[in-house]
This record gives sequence, structure tokens and C-alpha cells, in this order.
Amino acid sequence: MSKLTIYRKVSFRKVVKYSLFILACLILISSCKIGKKYARPELDLPERLEEMSIDSLTIDDMSWWELYTDTVLQRLIKEALENNKDVLIASARLKQYMAAKRIASADLFPHIGADFHSEKEMENFGGDSEEIAPESSIGASLTWELDLWGNIRWGREAAIANYLATKEGQRALQISIVAEVADVYYTLIAQYKELDIIEQTITARKEGVRLADLRFYGGLTSETSLQQAEVELAKTNTLKPALERKIRLSQNKLALLLGTYKSDESGKGSFDEQAIPEFLPAGLPAELLERRPDIREAEQKLIAANAAVGVATTDRFPSLSLTTKFGRENDDLDELFKSPYWFVAGDVIAPIFQAGKLKARQKEAEALLEQEVYAYQRSVLKAFQEANAAIVTFRKAREVYQAQVKLEAASRKYQKLAELQYLNGVINYLDLLDAQRSLLDAEIQLNNAKRDELLSMVYLYKALGGGWAN
Repeated sequence: MSKLTIYRKVSFRKVVKYSLFILACLILISSCKIGKKYARPELDLPERLEEMSIDSLTIDDMSWWELYTDTVLQRLIKEALENNKDVLIASARLKQYMAAKRIASADLFPHIGADFHSEKEMENFGGDSEEIAPESSIGASLTWELDLWGNIRWGREAAIANYLATKEGQRALQISIVAEVADVYYTLIAQYKELDIIEQTITARKEGVRLADLRFYGGLTSETSLQQAEVELAKTNTLKPALERKIRLSQNKLALLLGTYKSDESGKGSFDEQAIPEFLPAGLPAELLERRPDIREAEQKLIAANAAVGVATTDRFPSLSLTTKFGRENDDLDELFKSPYWFVAGDVIAPIFQAGKLKARQKEAEALLEQEVYAYQRSVLKAFQEANAAIVTFRKAREVYQAQVKLEAASRKYQKLAELQYLNGVINYLDLLDAQRSLLDAEIQLNNAKRDELLSMVYLYKALGGGWAN
């Protein structure tokens, strides 16, 4: 370690001139930046996503409120984005990294300060010559650590990347919140619809018990048919409490998303009010890298790790700090402004022997960079897998729904025919029960298929990176 101090009794004008000259030279020197510039890793992207319509438009062109047209759902999403506690935490974290970015940027510039000092000191050497020594001073100082090798600039780049990663993380969270609210809302609609189906079935089962009772006491059927009707009614009644429990749990989940203790009674709408587009414009694979905030977050973390390597590398080089101070100083306060002083100092600090600590830190930073490279590549792979899976699910969910529509229609027709035949004595009660069970299953499966079709739209929109930009 060496220390250079410059102190000369020359005019203040010459000091300023020399200082400006040295400053200009050092600014030119500080343009050097040692370290490897960030470059995006090779990803070997596929030529296209899973088979799907590719349009000049992309998911970015569709706002979430254009996809989710239900006004109740829109209200819930807005409320969640404003009050969800995870969203609020992410907003506060973003403020933290914004301040950290500002701190790192401030280190690039000189720091200017001012001070005023006044004291009185009693001196009594030998015990018999007491003397009061006053002293006052006022001055200004300028300190500046010159970024000769890019150490501070690498730190600033890391701080900016961490800030942007946090910002992308916030956007990814917003996408998740939008998708989760839509998920719970559609699930609630399906659960309320299923509850309605079960209540209607219970009413039909009660009517079946009444008819079986009349036919039994009229001598038209055996007691077995009556007991079968009562068993079927009891079985159907057991479905209602379990479903009501599911509804309550879904309401609690929605309340948590909305950041409130009160369970929202929303979800009693109809599937008929929900619009499902024929397709969602997926765009090209490379566009997915720019749309999905989780991928962009992972890349910013990679950039920060690369900058951390630059910091660790330049920590092994000497640092140079300049200090300039000028002001007034005198034993007599009245004469303070008649007594100027100044000094210019330079400190060169160079690491010589630290038992390999700085080199080890550089190796540590390089190992962390390698991890972030793999983490980024994993994020890209995961995103493409999610997008391809969501595209397939979206397409197949529609096919399943269309098949369930046909099945429900056929089951309803079969049930009506079985009722007519049973009342005319053509078939026995077991055949009627079989038709009724088939219709109940078909109605519930159709309801679930519609729910799954809507949820597949939600998951695809999320997988393609839609839901935050607007």
C-alpha cells in the first residue's frame, strides 16, 4: 500500500488550474473498464411453438380486460392488483432496489461536503502555566474515488440489473395474480353451477321417491324400487355438503388474493357470459423471450452476476482517491475569514498480499455467474415447455368440451325416454336410475369441461406472457 500526499504553498488560482488538469487526465484514464461485457448465452431456440396459428399480432396486443370481458371478473382483478399483499411487497421491494441503484450511481461522482468547527482548549504544561487556546475553522471538501478500472461502473451495472430483475419479478407476479383470480373465479362459477345441478337432481330424486311410493302402495312395483329411490336420494344428498365446503375454500382463496378478510360472493355468474377467443396469437419463439417477465428477470440476474465478476476482478487492482479541502482557519473568530488554507491529497491503495482472498472472490463470482447462465437457460426451457403444453391443452380442452356437449344431449334424451318407459311399465326402476345417473354425470362433466376450457385459456394467456404490459 502506498500513499501520496501533495501539499504546496501556491496561489489558490494555480491550485484550481492544476486540479482541473489532473481531473481531465484522470477522467480519460478512467474510461478503461476491465472485464467481460455481457452477451446473451446461446439458446438454440426452436423455429416455432407448438402447432398453432401464428399471426402478425402477439399476445402483447391483447390487454387482460380484453380477454376477460366479464365485468365482475375485471373488478376482482383490479382489486387484487391494488390490494394483494404479495403485490404490495413487490412494490416496496422495487423501491428498495431503485434506491440501491441510485446509491451505486452516486459513487461515480465527487462527494462535496462542508464543515464548521470551533473549540477552546485549556493547556497547562508543568501545572503552572495555564493557557486557553481557541481555534475556529470553516471549509469545504471534495472527495472522489476515480473509477480507473471500472470497479464502480461494474457495481452500478449490477445494481441496475438487480433493479430491473426486481421490476420484471413484479410484472411476473402481476401475471400470476391476474391468472389466479381468473382461475378461482371460473372455478367458483363451475362449483355454483354444479351445486345447482345437484340441487335440481335432489328435487328430481325426491319426486322419484314420491312416485316410487305411490306405485308401491298402488301395487304396481315392489318395495325394492322404493328403497332404491330412497338410497339414490340419500347418495345425492351427500354430494351437497362436500361441494359447499369446496365453495367456501375457493371463496377464502379469492379473499386472500384480494387482500381482504371478507369472502367475496362473486362467482355466481354464468359460463354463457364468458367469451373464449378462437385462438390466442402466440407469435414467434424469439418473441416469447421478450414477453415473459420471468425470462427477462432471469436474464437481468445473469447480467448482475456478470457485473459482479467485473467487480471482483477490478477489486484486485489499485484504487485512487482524490481529496481537496479549502476554507478559513484562525485562533481568533473575528479574523477567521482573513486566514485561508487549502490542501490537495491523493491516496493510492493497492492490495499486495491477502493470502489469495481477492482471487478466491473472483473465482466465487465466476462460479455464481455459471450458475446464473444455467438458471437462465432453464427458465427459457421451462417457458417453452409451459407455452407448448398450454397451446396443446387449449386446443384439446375445446375438443373435450364439444364432445361433452354431445354426451350431455344424448344423456338427457336417454333419461327422458327412460322416464316415459318406466311410467308405462316397459322398463324397471334400475334402468331409470341408470339413465338418471348418466345424466347427472354428463351434466357435471359438461360443467367441468366448460371450466377446463376457460382455465386453459387462462393458462395459455399466462404462458405466452400476457397480462401485465397494459
